[in-house]
Amino acid sequence: MNKVFFDVGLSLDGYLAGPNRRPGNPLGDGAIAIHEWMFATATFQQTHGAIPGTRGGGQRGADDDLVRAVVERAGAHVLGKRMFEEGEVGWGEEAPFHAPVFVLTHAPRGPWVRKGGTTFHFVTGGFAEALTRAKAAAKGKDVRIGGGADTIRQALRAGAIDDFTLHVAPLLLGSVAGQGGLRLFDDLGDLRLLAEPTGASHSAKATHLHFRVRSKG
Repeated sequence: MNKVFFDVGLSLDGYLAGPNRRPGNPLGDGAIAIHEWMFATATFQQTHGAIPGTRGGGQRGADDDLVRAVVERAGAHVLGKRMFEEGEVGWGEEAPFHAPVFVLTHAPRGPWVRKGGTTFHFVTGGFAEALTRAKAAAKGKDVRIGGGADTIRQALRAGAIDDFTLHVAPLLLGSVAGQGGLRLFDDLGDLRLLAEPTGASHSAKATHLHFRVRSKG
């Protein structure tokens, strides 16, 4: 049976993205630094291309194991339209997912097939429809809720999440992100969720926290 999960980076003060998010400035001002731990890994560079300023080929080790585990686990993805639009300009002909991706949108659009096994499907019927289609397309593997923040919140409010990982970067973004940034766990209303820690590790640029959801609703 598919499990549904998210795996995201956050600042110490809970920000997932900064202000001025747009194509060409993905994640907004300041927030790209949250993911520095990941950019140097071999798996990230294999799926996204080499990152300027890093050693060619990327680094192996514990951080790379975390990135590779997510890639191998996810048989399909659900994205919000804004996150898709921010990433689209930088992905090139071969998008990094290598699996079906279901994009939440209000604008009908036919499937967009890319090299390397990624096909974007544009879903106008809401989160529940996107998740149902993603589960069917995952072929027994798990479904990753890729973001952004609003899409993850929809998944949480729907009680769809089975487990999640937070990669907490040692920086504060409130002075910048507070002017229009996004905190992951804001605007959840009366949602109650009990999560059990299942693991923790750290490296120079992030602390990795793993949780299993015990009860939701």
